[in-house]
Amino acid sequence: MSSSTSPHPPVAPPVAPRRPTQRELHGRTRHDDYEWLREKDSPEVRAHLEAENAWTEARTTHLADLRTRIFEEIRARTRETDLSVPTRNRDHWYYGRSFEGREYGATCRVPVAGPDDWTPPTPAEDCAPDQPALPGEEVLLDLDALAEGHEFFSLGGASISPDATLLAYSVDVVGDERYTARIKDLASGELLPDVIEGVIHGTTWDRAGENLYYATVDESWRADKVWRHRLGTEQSQDELVHHEEDGRFFVGVGRTRSDRFLVIASGSKTTSEYRFLDADAPEAGWQVFAERVEDVEYSLEHAVLAGEDRFLVLHNATGPDFEIASAPVSPTPAAGWEPLVAHDPAVRLEEVDAFAGHLVVHQRSHGLTQLRIIELGPDGVGDDYLVPFDAPVYTVGAGGNLTFDQPTVRLGFTSMAVPSSVYDYDVRSRGLTLLRRAPVLGGYDPDDYEEHRLWATADDGEQVPISIVARRGSREDDGGGTRPVPTLLYGYGSYEASIDPYFSIARLSLLDRGAAFAIAHVRGGGEMGRRWYDDGKMAKKQNTFSDFIACARHLVATGWSRPETLVAEGGSAGGMLMGAVANQAPEMFTGIVAQVPFVDALTTMLAASLPLTVTAYDERGTPAADPEAYDYMASYAPYDNVTEQDYPAILAETSLNDTRVLYVEPAKWVARLRATAPDHRPDVLLRTEMSAGHGGVSGRYKAWHDRAFALAWMLDRMGLADS
Repeated sequence: MSSSTSPHPPVAPPVAPRRPTQRELHGRTRHDDYEWLREKDSPEVRAHLEAENAWTEARTTHLADLRTRIFEEIRARTRETDLSVPTRNRDHWYYGRSFEGREYGATCRVPVAGPDDWTPPTPAEDCAPDQPALPGEEVLLDLDALAEGHEFFSLGGASISPDATLLAYSVDVVGDERYTARIKDLASGELLPDVIEGVIHGTTWDRAGENLYYATVDESWRADKVWRHRLGTEQSQDELVHHEEDGRFFVGVGRTRSDRFLVIASGSKTTSEYRFLDADAPEAGWQVFAERVEDVEYSLEHAVLAGEDRFLVLHNATGPDFEIASAPVSPTPAAGWEPLVAHDPAVRLEEVDAFAGHLVVHQRSHGLTQLRIIELGPDGVGDDYLVPFDAPVYTVGAGGNLTFDQPTVRLGFTSMAVPSSVYDYDVRSRGLTLLRRAPVLGGYDPDDYEEHRLWATADDGEQVPISIVARRGSREDDGGGTRPVPTLLYGYGSYEASIDPYFSIARLSLLDRGAAFAIAHVRGGGEMGRRWYDDGKMAKKQNTFSDFIACARHLVATGWSRPETLVAEGGSAGGMLMGAVANQAPEMFTGIVAQVPFVDALTTMLAASLPLTVTAYDERGTPAADPEAYDYMASYAPYDNVTEQDYPAILAETSLNDTRVLYVEPAKWVARLRATAPDHRPDVLLRTEMSAGHGGVSGRYKAWHDRAFALAWMLDRMGLADS
């Protein structure tokens, strides 16, 4: 973050000049005094953002020592020189390494010992703790070297060629999520001359290792085109494979785990369409599997069932919580899909991974994630069961399973008290082996913390889950009863994204000072199935906000916290949630942290050219064409509903190069809050990273400093800054 270096800090907050504009639509007149802040390259706008940063720094100077202590706590608890659990891909084990004093680390590999080697290698017992290298280590990418000279750095993706001799990787050094892809010859260490600009995230190899496929975005930052790049040619010669012209749809490209098929996915918020290219029959070209049908979502996975090649189709054509069907590896409409796992309204099926001997189904039930194993035999489907975990609140998922014929399932487990844990599950023996639990230095013990699942009653009677963690004993009073504790309540509630329980080292700086941390699993997310999502979008969006407020009131009513020490936090679409609850229930919170907040929602949704607007029509409606959608959005959009009332203290954090939620939204929001609230709210703060994107700063130490800033501000609002 840039801030003023003046020896005389500001004594009053910046005042953005009012420059009234108005817009007429559907017979409604909408006034806006601060739209001029959208001129990103204007020296006046830049100066205003710098002045806001200087004011934020001045108002938080008293927290400088606390910020430093929190940063050092995070650092002291983190094993800075470390390596991840290696993941097997064909004939190598791949892993990441981190190093003390370095922001980004490295990606590495070592050869496997043999075809039946499924036990990840570990450092030698006599290896020094500060050098946990594996024997025969090959460094594929030194990320710190790639980041040198850049204020921002992000690795978009890294993909090994099928013969393991080339590495395609992509980087972003601006923060706008438009990546540049290069190809590295792993034998010589040299880069091939190929340069592919404007890639969205990563690239995909074809089975022969001769071509790379990638997606690019249009002017509104929608991934709309898939290209084929032949090695050794100029990007100008790349073939346009697919162009998605419907502005509601994104595209992406990938390769099945079996290596046989390339697939292109086109999807809106409610509708899907897949194309596939069969490497065994490339002459057939790209084929549409099932043409899009409005409100039918599906995905494809290649499996071999009873010796026959089949597509697994995860779809919602027979029910909102999806079923798994099988179909021939050919264009097949829904009428030809044969049920394999039937729709169950109590179980939301989210993903299916196919392997030679088993299927792994990612699902959720009763607000918790589950992993389901379906064994495959010569006659087809065999035993079907859940991988058991005994915990009241937890998150489990499978990842890093790259090889089609592997007999194990790599999975991750965490809770709000248990650090991220990596297991291998052997499908043949049904044995679960803990490979690693993320270290927390300094004698951390999960038993020192208590986790609970609470249920709040929403305005319409719906039961809303809350996950909460606190240091054991923090609620006990001197008489053996309980007392309220300062609490951070986090929420999101959009796009069917589930905020499942997770562990955080940085969060310990809150918990160990006597605070609790809670997640409000509000509607609009996917924690309780597709119904949960449907009840928190479009004309039911208000449920997201009222659910969060109900969770806050439940924490107060049940003695967990008090409004005087309750802080709310959310980012992006969760930042819209923060803006809405600030307007609707300001009395419930002492502070609100809104990160890259989507607060000027109506302005954005009226501008089809802005990033992500058209793709969000299925989420929020089309206010430019629909007066009812306009009026409904106008009723809750945070910027439009700022009123002359007492607001809690607000910390809005944004990034100048964010392409998803533009910096101008929180900038306008803060300006209107200051101008409208009775005392111009000196405790409404705007903090802008001047060289970052939607995810904030890059580099772990920078990220720790950023989090320490927010945590210190929260602790100050909670009355725990001196704890």
